[in-house]
Amino acid sequence: MDKPPVKMMDPTLAEMGNHLSGAMKILESGKLGSEQGKERRKLSWKDIPGPLQGDGQDVVSILQLVQNLMHGDDDQQGHRRMQYVGEQGHMALLGHSLAAFISVLERERLRKLTTRILSDTTLWLCRLFRYENGSAYYHEDDREGLLKVCRLVINTHYEEYATEGFTVLSSKHPVIYQSAACRPGLGQHLCSQLGLPLSSLCIVPCNTMFGSLHQMDVALLDKLIKDDCESGKVPLLLIANAGTPGAGHTDKLGRLKELCVQYNMWLHVEGVNLATLCLGQISSTVTAATKCDSMTLTPGPWLGLPAVPAVTLYRHEDPALSFTAGLTSSQPVEKLRALPLWLSLQYLGHDGIVERIKHASQLSQQLLEHLKTLASIKTSVEDELNSPVVVFRFSQDNSAPSSGGSVEGYFAGERDIIDALNRWLGEQLVQQVPLSGVDVVELEDEGTCVRFSPLMTAAALGTQENDVAALVEKLGEMIPVLCCTLRFRQDFKDEVLQQTSLSYIEDLSWPGLGVVRYEPRNTDLDEDKRQQTVEKINSELLMKLMELDTDLEFSCGPEFCEETNCIFIGMATEDLDVAELVETIGSVGRDIEESGKLFENMTEVVRRGIQEAELQLQKANEEKLIEEGVLRQIPLVGSVLNWFSPVQASVKGRTFNLAEGCLDSTEPVYSIKAQMNTEASPDSPKSSSKRFPGQKLFRRHGAGSDSISDTSSVSHLEESFRETAQVQVTDVEEAEVPQENPAHIPEDTASSDQRVPEGQETESVDNLR
Repeated sequence: MDKPPVKMMDPTLAEMGNHLSGAMKILESGKLGSEQGKERRKLSWKDIPGPLQGDGQDVVSILQLVQNLMHGDDDQQGHRRMQYVGEQGHMALLGHSLAAFISVLERERLRKLTTRILSDTTLWLCRLFRYENGSAYYHEDDREGLLKVCRLVINTHYEEYATEGFTVLSSKHPVIYQSAACRPGLGQHLCSQLGLPLSSLCIVPCNTMFGSLHQMDVALLDKLIKDDCESGKVPLLLIANAGTPGAGHTDKLGRLKELCVQYNMWLHVEGVNLATLCLGQISSTVTAATKCDSMTLTPGPWLGLPAVPAVTLYRHEDPALSFTAGLTSSQPVEKLRALPLWLSLQYLGHDGIVERIKHASQLSQQLLEHLKTLASIKTSVEDELNSPVVVFRFSQDNSAPSSGGSVEGYFAGERDIIDALNRWLGEQLVQQVPLSGVDVVELEDEGTCVRFSPLMTAAALGTQENDVAALVEKLGEMIPVLCCTLRFRQDFKDEVLQQTSLSYIEDLSWPGLGVVRYEPRNTDLDEDKRQQTVEKINSELLMKLMELDTDLEFSCGPEFCEETNCIFIGMATEDLDVAELVETIGSVGRDIEESGKLFENMTEVVRRGIQEAELQLQKANEEKLIEEGVLRQIPLVGSVLNWFSPVQASVKGRTFNLAEGCLDSTEPVYSIKAQMNTEASPDSPKSSSKRFPGQKLFRRHGAGSDSISDTSSVSHLEESFRETAQVQVTDVEEAEVPQENPAHIPEDTASSDQRVPEGQETESVDNLR
């Protein structure tokens, strides 16, 4: 059997495809080995920018510049922000290159080609998304299609608008209705671009008495339209949602369509749930979108296609009005906007398109089924069987048994605290499971939630079922931490309020155990001095706490925090001993404050001690002069007299005690030291901590395998800080003042307050006797 003849490809198209493929490989791999072209960069004119100097750059050098602009320092940090672009993405990028190439064809050939591309793409999209007999407008900004539809509706309702302009609108004021759940700023953008006052925009509230909190209140909308009609206004257009931007809810499109027919209004629908129209089984609420007057689709994120335009499908019988509104164009170049999508749809095929959207919907259902088994997790979806968007949030179950502490209903500010914890939960999931594509959203009624919308992220990130499983696993690990933190917040506050030296800082936006500040006990300081002391003590206290062997996280708080000089404590665990934690913070703070006072007073104590030492040394010199006589002070005569008749003078040493600020005699020290040198005994060992290896601080007894210590960690910390302070004082306070030379201090003298080890006091006294 003869093989079918092989058609030869245009060499220009083949070369373009090869160049694009090679460039994408270079940019994605980040490897450019060529250094050629640097010598050609010669200065041709001093005012010409660097890249334009000389006779131009080669392709590799230009790609090197593009790569540096794309990635920056990401290669050095080991991170790459550019998402993976598959083969279907390469087809979309090739479409942009082909559009530029096709635009140089002769006009008649260009017209035929663009008409074919536009008609094919429009037919495919209308069949895929069940929108029969529709036309399509391709646009870069996803709001531009709705804007052109509004112009079409205005021209339809106001026949003289094309000639008279805005003057025809003054007699009959047009009104655009949109749901309160629409994306923010959409209505304001329309009024700004259309030249309409903001009074032409009517925000329809969502249901407040019954039904979904994110669905438009149809009864209230009916009342608003009646009131506008009675006041002489013209109901122009209604914007509904098939998947709200926040929670993915769908309005009652069937009822809204009936209302629009009744009042001769245009119904426009947008939302992520429109992607499910290409599936075999569709929710009845989404199916009603096929009867609307226009809809905006965003196939780029749904299918993982970069730089493809959004599409607005619409039905209208008058081509002239569509041309006037800008929905159609006679410029062939504008029709080439559909070329990237035309290539990508052919590359994927019907099965590939359906498979990607079906895969995203299955990921949502997989996550939703697992969330139902997790305690303290509340989901917010309108139709759990068909919704491709899953929104969930942590919410403490008051009926669940607890091991102690408080629950969310027992203290004020519960909503703010829950929102802060959910914000922390979402940020942690984004960091630890980045391929899941979750993000944090703020909903008006529910508050802060975590959203999983695979239709917008899965194709670009390559999200698979194992990523959803990893997301559920991480979520299961974080729920106990959230519960414990919420339960211990009130206990932590009560313990802090019982400490006179600690202040509890109320910060409902902090996702952790709480915020505390150490307050100095000295009230005699002025305000500036007190603020400096508070800052110094809390800074040192934070450093000491961060060095502890514990699972808790201590920090100075968020970057733009209103409270300063505070210690922010992170998430808690089940076996946390809140009382021990607070006692430790207060004890360490007091030790820091006391050691600070000691060093602050040391300068004055040393100054007074030196003055007293100088007076005593001067008195000792006078006594020596009287005892030895004047002749012994003469250098030559004194040496002869001392040789014939030596003077047996006793050494009267002095030791300066910094702690007491006084001078003492060294005679008792010499006596004790002489006896102890004969019977030197080893130093008494320091008390070692009874905490077992690997055991963390602030653990309750019996709460876990690590909580087996017989002694409190607070006592160990106090003992260690006392030993440190004692060593610091001993190093500086034991200094002797000799009798003869005021400027010389002997090194072999001992301090008068030297302590005798326990168990050796009796033995030392007996030796002295």
